[in-house]
Amino acid sequence: MTEFDPDRPVPLHPLVFLEDGDEVTIGRADVDSYGIFPGEGAELVRRLVAGDTPREAAEWFERTYGESVDIEDVVGALDELDLIRKSGEVVTEAAPVRFSALGAALFSPIAWLFYAALAGWALYAMVVNADLRPTYHNIFFSDYYMVIQVGLFVAAVPLLLLHESFHALAGRRLGVRSRLRVGRRLYFIVLETSLDGLVAVPRRQRYLPIVAGLLADVLGIAACTVAADLTRHADGSLSGPGRFLLAVAFAALLRVVWQFFFYLRTDVYVLVSTVLGCVDLHGAAQRIFRNRVRRLFGRPEEDESVLHPVDRRVARWYSWLVVVGYTASLTTFALAGAPVLYRFVTGVVGRLTGDAVSTTQLLDSLVFGGVAIAQCAVLGWLVVRERVKARRDRRPHHVIH
Repeated sequence: MTEFDPDRPVPLHPLVFLEDGDEVTIGRADVDSYGIFPGEGAELVRRLVAGDTPREAAEWFERTYGESVDIEDVVGALDELDLIRKSGEVVTEAAPVRFSALGAALFSPIAWLFYAALAGWALYAMVVNADLRPTYHNIFFSDYYMVIQVGLFVAAVPLLLLHESFHALAGRRLGVRSRLRVGRRLYFIVLETSLDGLVAVPRRQRYLPIVAGLLADVLGIAACTVAADLTRHADGSLSGPGRFLLAVAFAALLRVVWQFFFYLRTDVYVLVSTVLGCVDLHGAAQRIFRNRVRRLFGRPEEDESVLHPVDRRVARWYSWLVVVGYTASLTTFALAGAPVLYRFVTGVVGRLTGDAVSTTQLLDSLVFGGVAIAQCAVLGWLVVRERVKARRDRRPHHVIH
């Protein structure tokens, strides 16, 4: 921590201020570090930015608002957020965000007209042709599990990247930097686009970057459906590539449905949290639920006063939704996923150890088993990484009351 001197101005980095109701988000755009301050707290920080010493700023605060402030605690919070320049540290401006022009073009009026035309074409084709409508039968475009698994996995990669690219470019057109990383939600492996800088743009401008991934999914489904219709055989039946495209479209539709599982902190969860003005709704819900359990067993509770007021209010009911959601997911896996997994495992083992197994079946089992093991390995690595990171980085999202 930077040494505190009440009579020396605080050397702050260039800061951004965004007012949102009674609160102000303050932070650095170059490192995406932000904190939420009440209005009077933000005015205190503005005094420090203007060159007041901590003592002068505290005296001004007391004269203006009629109450004292722990200025050392405020400066400490600013330092923990990396908003204070260290000794010898040079002030650098945030580098221009790349691909902002591409993001602007991707969400221009002309682009929206194209998106609407593509979606309308696909919807019309599904209404007219029953064989283009989404159904789980579309998944089985081949008699070989290996072909289905590998084919859908390979096809999912560009669609997932398209999903995350839409998030990133929708943010970059606003000057918000982004990072792509691999994460998990319960036992689901996911790609995540980090847009921390969104907290420093007006709330209404955050909505498109949040839902842009869903837009990409819908466009992917529409494009696959239209392409399947255009690649029919001369007799009107679906071609092999057409059946594969419909399988890809159905898998993408399942990912869209998955986005509505709020408790897994999906895009829809982020959208709802933003509309409600929450800061860390999921974290608040976890703490409130843990306190319910602690009260049940007579154990000391965690302090809920540190939670953002909106988070604390919404989490009273959202915490129950999290419990119901996780219970539903684990129950579904136990009743449906585990038996299917057991059948696949026993089938693969049976083929590998049995007699008179054809080369095709053997290869099918080897590839299927290898991909399954790789997925489990990645999931295990993500769990370990999360625990190591949690131990190393204990700093919470800062809300200054």
